[in-house]
Amino acid sequence: MTNPVISATGLWTPPHSISNAELVASYNAWADIWNRENEAEIKSGLMDPKTHSSVEFIEKASGIKSRFVIDKAGVIDPDIMAPRIPERPNEQISVLAEMAVLAARDAMQAAGRKPEEIGAVICAASNMQRAYPAMAIEVQQALGIEGFAFDMNVACSSATFGIQTAADFVRAGHAKSVLMVNPEICSGHLNFTDRDSHFIFGDVATAVLIENEAMAPAAHWKILGTKLKTQFSNNIRNNFGFLNRAAPDGVGAPDKLFLQEGRKVFREVVPMVAEMIGEHMGELGLTPEGLRRMWLHQANANMNRLISAKVLGREATEDDSPTVLDTYANTSSAGSIIAFHKHSGDFKPGERGLICSFGAGYSAGTVFVERTG
Repeated sequence: MTNPVISATGLWTPPHSISNAELVASYNAWADIWNRENEAEIKSGLMDPKTHSSVEFIEKASGIKSRFVIDKAGVIDPDIMAPRIPERPNEQISVLAEMAVLAARDAMQAAGRKPEEIGAVICAASNMQRAYPAMAIEVQQALGIEGFAFDMNVACSSATFGIQTAADFVRAGHAKSVLMVNPEICSGHLNFTDRDSHFIFGDVATAVLIENEAMAPAAHWKILGTKLKTQFSNNIRNNFGFLNRAAPDGVGAPDKLFLQEGRKVFREVVPMVAEMIGEHMGELGLTPEGLRRMWLHQANANMNRLISAKVLGREATEDDSPTVLDTYANTSSAGSIIAFHKHSGDFKPGERGLICSFGAGYSAGTVFVERTG
């Protein structure tokens, strides 16, 4: 048996950012067009008019102020209201793999790791751009890594599930170094004409190197313990898939994009995650007082505030539970990794923290770490 550690993380951020004001302007323009086109039905009572969104509504509901996206022009065009990302020829690297490679190179450089030293690649994300070949194998090929690679999807919890999976490979001796990547083009499955959710997601890619402690750089993160949990729920769902062609009446329906019952998710996920964190801390002999920081899934500022308070027994500060949600929005599997990547550099050896993700499934994962070196 060998000890798996986190050697480094990587981040790639798209060049385009959309502010809440820009997003609201495009949505409201679209709503006005829709209301004019359906004026007769609205007057007869057959349809309800679309109401305007607002910057104040978005920030109060979510804490989000802006988001990065692969394509901005299509999203803020009232006549399109979706990203426009051209298909690439099969001979060219796919856009999702390209994002993952950029984040991976950032992590590999930070760890001083060469491709030939890595034995496996896991692509853990919410939405793969195709069924096969696996995105992970394409990333493996692009980076010149030997060994094996595969995709996995546990929605917003994919990264923590990926870390545990990679750690298990290291413990079992199947690979000394595992690259786990999280490319997310969440704008591709977001319904920008849904007032209740048009502001939620952003695009990004993150990477984590999980390795045998013997080969890790002096400054790394011990993995003190990991824990995973799933509990079936329909409250976050996306019904897009290959069987849609077998039921053509449903093609293009709202349920082929992201859908959620936000209030139900809030009520059910907050206590589930807080209880899970508490249980895992107890199993590891940890206390809230010994926890330097929590890097939580970046979906909703209000959810994180409540979860942090339940775990710590007090209101959390920005230092206790840092936020990247305001500028990145919800980036699904990548959110907690962005927070960890950007807000872990001030840790001293011996200080401990928690990477935690939660989302559709329901699914949740906790990874307790300790700084060394």
